Amino acid sequence: MSEPLDATLRRLEDERDEADRRYNEALTALDVAVPSHTGLPDPQAAIDEHQLATLNDVWNILPAPPSTGGLKGKFAGVIWRTIAPYLQRQLTFNSVLVDHVNRAAEAQRAAHRRDLEITVALRAQIDALNGFHARLMVYFQQFTAYVDTRDRDAGGGALVLNAALSDLAEGNAKYRESLAAREHRYEARTTALTAAHEDLRGMLGVAQLAIAALKRHAAPSSSAPARSASAPAPSTSVPAPSPSVPFSPALDAYKYVGFEDQFRGSQSVIRERQQSYLPFFTDSRGDVLDIGCGRGEFIDLLNAHGIPARGIDLNHEMAELCRARGLNVTEADAVAYLETLPDDSLGGLFAAQVVEHLEPSYLLRLLDLSFAKLQPGGTLVLETLNPACWTAFFESYIRDITHRWPLHPETLKYLVTASGFTRASIEFRSPVPQQDRLQPIALPAGADAAAGELVEAFNANVEKLNARIFTFMDYAVIGVKASA
Repeated sequence: MSEPLDATLRRLEDERDEADRRYNEALTALDVAVPSHTGLPDPQAAIDEHQLATLNDVWNILPAPPSTGGLKGKFAGVIWRTIAPYLQRQLTFNSVLVDHVNRAAEAQRAAHRRDLEITVALRAQIDALNGFHARLMVYFQQFTAYVDTRDRDAGGGALVLNAALSDLAEGNAKYRESLAAREHRYEARTTALTAAHEDLRGMLGVAQLAIAALKRHAAPSSSAPARSASAPAPSTSVPAPSPSVPFSPALDAYKYVGFEDQFRGSQSVIRERQQSYLPFFTDSRGDVLDIGCGRGEFIDLLNAHGIPARGIDLNHEMAELCRARGLNVTEADAVAYLETLPDDSLGGLFAAQVVEHLEPSYLLRLLDLSFAKLQPGGTLVLETLNPACWTAFFESYIRDITHRWPLHPETLKYLVTASGFTRASIEFRSPVPQQDRLQPIALPAGADAAAGELVEAFNANVEKLNARIFTFMDYAVIGVKASA
């Protein structure tokens, strides 16, 4: 796996710093190791020879033997013969000593000359070595400048490369901007075409529903009765009045079918959303009645799980669509239908997105009848929009012109409890997606206490607004009739 670029750059920088450190340490150690030129001591002074010539002149202390005759000569001869041996030994000693001193003096003179020559040679070598060390230090110190010139060359090349890349990136950015503009225009046209297509599909669906409704409500054609021979012929001068056509709400029922198809969601979406209600009715001992069953999605789910179910809906087209699919659905008013049923006859009762369409007095009557008609232990489930969530109220509730009264979750729970259901609970459903909620902000690194307090206050207000505006789109009140 290749190393990331930023990690590679950091590693190379660390290696360069480490190499610089080692180089500087080695250069400093070399500089310290160069011996300082303290100078050599002068050679020993030359031998003192100022008495040497005198010694060579006076070493012979024996005079010449006396040569005069007579008594004085004889007396001198006796004395000479007496002391001559002693003086001869002194003369020998003096001769040996002077010879030794002469030889030693010559050796000292030669040694002094060698010391002078060695000192001169050493000084010349030390001067040459010091010069070499100095040039060596200068040489090593040039490495940094030399490497820097190479770096500058590389930097110049990098600048040229960066300039070329910048030109290339600028050209690429302009090209991408051009592509983005074209893509934006394409997306705008595609969006417009998609919207037009959806509008056309909606209009076509509404037209098909209208045609189907008209076909069902059109009177069968029949031949006009034969006119009596004795009956007078109608006047040609006065037109016959056209009979008035009474208004039938069933003729407009198809419009709400199209409304649900467009705004509530497809049947598969609704079935998936209502799947979680099945566990409330799995133990039902009688039919589950779906009030306002609409297109019959929940009846489909119940039947698929072997739970007996039937439905009622006041919308003629909805009932017709369900019956066309083989579902047990009756076109009827909910209160009127429940009043015809025996008490304790229903295993369960379900109404999704219905109670918000009812007037308060009608709703109270419906709840009383629901409690009466359910078997002991039977479950009542009422799903409706959550008006406590502002998004649900403004996005969905006011869109439907058939809505009559928004019901707060606690209000509906209270009404269910007041109608006899001793066990009632609220279940919130369809949460607003997280990406659609207000988002808190993070505290920047290094921010001071005042900024921290500001961020904390802002985030607290975000949570408060989310709790009012972006919570749950729907809720359900589940009531259970106590067992006998």
